[in-house]
Amino acid sequence: MVKLLKPDLCVIGAGSGGLTVAAGARAFGTSVVLIEKGEMGGDCLNYGCVPSKALIAAARHAHEIRHAARFGIRAREPEIDFAAVHKHIRGVIDAIAPNDSEQRFRDLGAKVIRSPARFFGPDMIEAGGYTIKARRFVVASGSSPRIPPIPGADTVDVLTNESIFDLKQLPTHLAIIGGGPVGIELAQAYRRLGSRVTVLEVGRALYREDPELAERALKVLRSEGVDLREKTSVTRLEKTDKGVALHLESGGKPATLDATHVLAATGRVPNISELGLNAGGIAYTADGITVDEGLRSVTNSRVYAVGDVAGGPQFTHVAGYHGSLVLRPILFRIGAKVRSEIIPRVTYTDPEIAAVGLSEGEAKGKGITHSVLRWEMAENDRAQTERSTDGMIKVIAGGGGKILGAGIVGRDAGELIHIWGLAIAKGLSVRDMTEYVAPYPTRGEIGKRAAVTYFGEMPRKPVLRSLLGGLRLFG
Repeated sequence: MVKLLKPDLCVIGAGSGGLTVAAGARAFGTSVVLIEKGEMGGDCLNYGCVPSKALIAAARHAHEIRHAARFGIRAREPEIDFAAVHKHIRGVIDAIAPNDSEQRFRDLGAKVIRSPARFFGPDMIEAGGYTIKARRFVVASGSSPRIPPIPGADTVDVLTNESIFDLKQLPTHLAIIGGGPVGIELAQAYRRLGSRVTVLEVGRALYREDPELAERALKVLRSEGVDLREKTSVTRLEKTDKGVALHLESGGKPATLDATHVLAATGRVPNISELGLNAGGIAYTADGITVDEGLRSVTNSRVYAVGDVAGGPQFTHVAGYHGSLVLRPILFRIGAKVRSEIIPRVTYTDPEIAAVGLSEGEAKGKGITHSVLRWEMAENDRAQTERSTDGMIKVIAGGGGKILGAGIVGRDAGELIHIWGLAIAKGLSVRDMTEYVAPYPTRGEIGKRAAVTYFGEMPRKPVLRSLLGGLRLFG
C-alpha cells in the first residue's frame, strides 16, 4: 500500500545543495522529506572533489620528495604503493561521510528515502513506495559524467570520475580526453605518481581560464612530463591486447596513440531524464531545469532547482550557495537572487588557478573601461622561502578603482582568492585593499602589492608634487 507524506518541503538529491537545504530547513523546524537514489553526499564526496583532492595530495607529497634537494635535503625516488594511495582516498571519504550520512539527517528529523524520485503531478512525487505531496520542492539531483560520442567508445572500458578512483593499480599510460579542470588536475596527479599521461583537448586546455594564468600552470605540467596535445580530436577508440588505441586527428593529420587506460573528462550532464519533469509541469533544456534569477522554476512555482541541475557553474560550493539562497523564499518569503559575479572557481593543479568576478578578456568583451593590476609571485618573500615562485595575481579594476575581478595562479591560489570574493561581494575598491595590514611574510601580500600599483603614478603627478611643496612651507 502506497503511503502518503505531506511535508512542507521535499528535497530530491543528497549532495551539497540538497543537504544544505534539508539541514537549514530542519534547523527552523520545517518538515522535510529528503530523497536520494545513490550515495549520500553526492558526487563531490564519493566521486569528485574529495577523492580527487586526496589523490592530488598524495601526488604532491611524491613530487616534494623528488625535489627536496632544493632545500638541502637528500631523498630517493619515492616508492609509490598505489594500493595504499587508494586506501588513503577511501579513508578521507570515510572520515567526511558521517557529516552527510543518512543517520545524521534522520537525527535532524528529516524523513530520508533511498530511492529514485519521479513527479507525477505539479505537487506530487513518487519515491520508494511513498507519495509525497509537498508545499515546496527543491530539485538537487546533480549531474553525471558526459561520455563523448566517439565511435568505439562502447567497446572499451572508458573511465570517468565515477570509476577512476576505484583503480587499485597505477595506470601505466593514462590517456585523458578533455583538457578542462578535471582532466588537467588528474593528469598532473597521475604523472606525479608515476603514470605516463597524455591529455587530448580539441581546443585550448583550460579554455575558461584567463590564458595568461592558464599558460603558467600548463607550462609546469609540461615540464613535469605531461604530454598535452591541444587542437587534437579523438576520432575512434579501439580495444587492443594492451588496453586501447586512440585514433587522433590534429591539423588534418591522423595519428594513433596506444594507452592502457582512457579517461573521459569532457563535462557533465544534469540528472533530469528520470524525474518526470513533464508530468510536473517543469520546463527544462539539455542544460537543466529552466529557472529564474532566484532559482525558481519558470513554469512551476512550487519547484526550485539548485546546483548542477540548475544549469549554472557545476561546482560543489555553487550548490551549497544555491541551497542557502532558496531557503530565504521557502522559509521566510524573502526574495533571493543569484550573484554570479561573486562565485569563485579553482583548478587544483600545482600551481593552482583561482578566479572570481570578471577576467581581463571578459572586461574587454563587455566594453568596460578597466585597469589590470599585476604582481608576480617571484616578488613575494614567502614564496621565495618555499621555492614556490611560479605564479602571479591579476586584479581587474573599474571606474574609481572598484574591484571587478581577480585571478591568481600560484601555490594555494584557492586560499588566496577568498578575500577577493569578499571584496567583490561587498563592492570594495582597490583603495580598500590597500588599507588592511597584511602579515609578513605571507603569499597573500601579493594582493595588497598589486592594489598599490593602482596608485603608482600618483607620486609623479605635478599637481600633487606642487601641493607637497607648498605644505613644506608650513614646517
